[in-house]
Amino acid sequence: MSLNIIVLAKQVPDTRNVGKDAMKEDGTVNRAALPAIFNPEDLNALEQALRLKDMYPGSKVTILTMGPARAAEIIREGLYRGADNGVVLSDRAFAGSDTLATSYALSAAIKKIGDYDIIIGGRQAIDGDTAQVGPQVAEKLGLPTVTYAEEIIDADGGKVTVKRRIESGVETVKAPLPLVVTVNGSAADCRPRNAKCLQKYKYAAVPSEVAKDEKKKELIEKRPYLNIGEWNAEYVEADLSQCGLAGSPTKVKSIENVVFTAKEARKIENTDEAIEGLIKELFANHTIG
Repeated sequence: MSLNIIVLAKQVPDTRNVGKDAMKEDGTVNRAALPAIFNPEDLNALEQALRLKDMYPGSKVTILTMGPARAAEIIREGLYRGADNGVVLSDRAFAGSDTLATSYALSAAIKKIGDYDIIIGGRQAIDGDTAQVGPQVAEKLGLPTVTYAEEIIDADGGKVTVKRRIESGVETVKAPLPLVVTVNGSAADCRPRNAKCLQKYKYAAVPSEVAKDEKKKELIEKRPYLNIGEWNAEYVEADLSQCGLAGSPTKVKSIENVVFTAKEARKIENTDEAIEGLIKELFANHTIG
């Protein structure tokens, strides 16, 4: 048995280093002011996909991302770690998409890919923290969905067994294929880059990246596996009224800067007993743990 796996991934601004220029006046993220990274929980999702690939020989992992051509870096990063191919969904028509428009565009691309057994994505992206896109994609495709996954245990007999981390503890569920799974950050970290894969795919690119580079274009023509798909709205037959700002009912009403300040301060003695007592107190009131 082999599986066709699609991993939904996003290139996001690194919100761990937010400065004063991180937001524009219109309430949108100033992505140019922040370094772009692979969304952390999507890396957890990629690891689950790669584990399924290891478990079921012959399986293929395709990474799907939406964004400008530079988002191809996400695909390359996935190829370095063991993915088989990828697609960048890129079109000006997708600019300004909220979760509804994003899930619509992704579902249109997934329908274009066509042959899939399981779609895996991170629980949420760090630039939005909505956790809506995965379930919305499932709804648009008419598929069951399992959220808060911590481990995909197996996919035998046409059903996937998933361990979920929820507020009250851990539960194990089964769901039929095909389905959508969203993965928590508490799942296993993604494996590092593979040296052979890095050498093999370091020149992989989307067509718009090599349009003015004849040498790279010739290289990709000789080695088709270096060609990363670049699809627009027309190619995936998307309804433009459901894309981008036109298809995004979510609007930013206002932005407020919040500065956290300490309400009280405490001093403790520099002794093992005092530190141990403080730690026990922090655990007891759930400040940590």
